[in-house]
Amino acid sequence: MAHHTFLLDGDYIELHIVLKLLAIAPSGGAAKAMIADGLVVVDGEIETRKARKLRGNELVQIGSEAIRVIAAE
Repeated sequence: MAHHTFLLDGDYIELHIVLKLLAIAPSGGAAKAMIADGLVVVDGEIETRKARKLRGNELVQIGSEAIRVIAAE
């Protein structure tokens, strides 16, 4: 499993943007499709909201990828 850390530079970031920025999805549209298809898990639960706001301390999983979102200080 590949592990990534994403450090927020604001209050939140939307889920589909994180997948795109970390190149887990090749585009924003592909990221939204992955989420809609139920392939993304946030904190142990399947997430289908494309614009889910991640505010820090969440664990996002998709396939063999895991992303820890860290809140800005």
